[in-house]
Amino acid sequence: MLAAPVPVDGFTYGLLTPVTAFVMAAVGSALGLRCTMRALTVEPARRAGWLLLGAVAIGTGIFTMHFIAMMGFTADSVHIGYDVPITLASLGVAVLVVGVGVFIVGYLGRTAFALTTGGVITGLGVAAMHYLGMAGMKMDRGRLEYDGMVVALSVLIAVVAATAALWLAMTVKRFGVAVGAALIMGVAVSGMHYTGMAALEVQAQAVNGAAEGKSPAEILAPILIGPVLLLVFVGLFVGMDPLENEWRVSVEDEDAAFGGEAAFGGDAAVGGGTVFGGSAAAPEPAGSGAATYFERGGRHGG
Repeated sequence: MLAAPVPVDGFTYGLLTPVTAFVMAAVGSALGLRCTMRALTVEPARRAGWLLLGAVAIGTGIFTMHFIAMMGFTADSVHIGYDVPITLASLGVAVLVVGVGVFIVGYLGRTAFALTTGGVITGLGVAAMHYLGMAGMKMDRGRLEYDGMVVALSVLIAVVAATAALWLAMTVKRFGVAVGAALIMGVAVSGMHYTGMAALEVQAQAVNGAAEGKSPAEILAPILIGPVLLLVFVGLFVGMDPLENEWRVSVEDEDAAFGGEAAFGGDAAVGGGTVFGGSAAAPEPAGSGAATYFERGGRHGG
């Protein structure tokens, strides 16, 4: 019997799965971007640990977003299962690829090259996790087919939004902008996911009756327990950082850490919440004791 397209539903539980998935992506992104920013303020010996934690947070946020959203995905008369090793491998790929992006920023600083390259690689990490996760889907009498143009669009969305989020988070030191960067990163992950799902068509043999077996939610819930707990652990670690509410670093200190070169060639007044390529703010009077700081706690920092 020839296979034919079957109806699919990506919102079996209404808005519950897409909203919850977006929240998880934004939370993971917020923690990961915070860890990446924190890495820029510590000595090189400690930097790798913060960057690794940032990659774990963002990668895990991508993974949990994807599979929470997939809880709401069903195909008519087709039983959907998941290959556990491939599913978990998609988490590892997300952490690995995102890690490359954040390590570039962490060790090259807030330069245009580092932020752009890091953002592009991070966006590709989002896409890699999604399509490897989809490769782990098992159907009893169906197969997946994709529209190549829509797939390309989904990757572009991930890359552009992730790059924009990284630029905002790393260059404009204000709390509201940091929150906005996390939300943009959440849009990158969710937008990429649902665009990628729009490219999907399920081909299956026509069979009378409903699919038998466990629902996607029943299958995926146990798999998600570990990653969700991992995000909680990262959040607790960041929250218990003894310097988290007080840390600050002067522009001069950060420039010294990256070979004495100011980010963007000195054109951006990073500490003042500035525009790129504009003139730096007027310097403080000598002896005033007022240095430019990146601050945490909502006062000046993000």
